[in-house]
Amino acid sequence: MSGQTGRGDDRGQLLPLVIPLLLMAGAMAWLVGEVAEVVVDRARSRTAADAAALIAAVRRVEGHDTARRAAADLTEANGGVLMGYRSGTDWVEVTVRVGRARATARSRARPVVPGSEP
Repeated sequence: MSGQTGRGDDRGQLLPLVIPLLLMAGAMAWLVGEVAEVVVDRARSRTAADAAALIAAVRRVEGHDTARRAAADLTEANGGVLMGYRSGTDWVEVTVRVGRARATARSRARPVVPGSEP
């Protein structure tokens, strides 16, 4: 013994406290990453849905299939999948999935008649 009286070896006593703290810090970092990914996916899905609805409305005059294909192509270019496509006489609605998020957008299109205001 080197001069200690009545004391045991205290080395390593902090380890049982540090391990749970490190595990909690790792779990929090993972959770923040997951939430950030969902937020980015939601924003990307909204952007892709808006763009797909607009291009479909513009291309609708070329036919239903052409408009749907244009919406699907633009959605894929934005990293998404076209989940749904509906159209009426002057509107187009698309549903897009990007990652874990879905978004729906609707666009209206009216034919331009020469001499009328847009």
